[in-house]
Amino acid sequence: MITRFKDRSDAGRQLAVLLRSLRGENVIVMALPRGGVPVGYEVARALDAPLDVLNVRKLCVPWRNDVVMGAIAANGVRVLNNEIIMAMDVSRASLEEATALERLELDRRELAYRTNRKPTVLRDRTVVLVDDGIASGGSVRAAIAVIRAQHPARLVLAVPVVQDSVSAELRRDVDDLACVHRPIDLLAIRSWYDHFPDVSDHEVRAMLFRATTEPPGASPLAVHREVS
Repeated sequence: MITRFKDRSDAGRQLAVLLRSLRGENVIVMALPRGGVPVGYEVARALDAPLDVLNVRKLCVPWRNDVVMGAIAANGVRVLNNEIIMAMDVSRASLEEATALERLELDRRELAYRTNRKPTVLRDRTVVLVDDGIASGGSVRAAIAVIRAQHPARLVLAVPVVQDSVSAELRRDVDDLACVHRPIDLLAIRSWYDHFPDVSDHEVRAMLFRATTEPPGASPLAVHREVS
């Protein structure tokens, strides 16, 4: 019987069990804000690794907010789903307008979360990219492109739950994929959590601060879950 996660912290602790072989390597945990940060925080604690955020924004079809046509990330990265764009007949003007709008929020988050913090150097490190779940994979693909451009030694995608068909596609873009649940029909990410509140900017900043100031100490890894 498949059980749901209590919350994002619980999901992070379960996910950390699958990643424990990485402990002791030159690891950096990169979380997708905002929902991926509580998950990544637990993973970083368990691996005794630093935690940082990687800001990406989905690009949705203007008249269909539930349809993702791409995503953007820092350094001008933009990943597009041309099949969706053509099928929905999205004009170049509409695409550029959506990109500009999401770029404003991306820039705001970079300022809100980083302030005086410099971007983390990823070159020659094992990067663990974390989110709270993956449905379409648009944001994750943008994040992968950003990370790959910085030449990490290894890129591991780690999520509590991911749509099975999407996981098969994403495996080609990363060195390893760790997930607790891989359902054929995901429905919605929040349906896999008992408690799934919005995560605020304040909570993200607080977790990033705690990750740099707390003494080393792994989260309990008593619960063992196999990759499904």
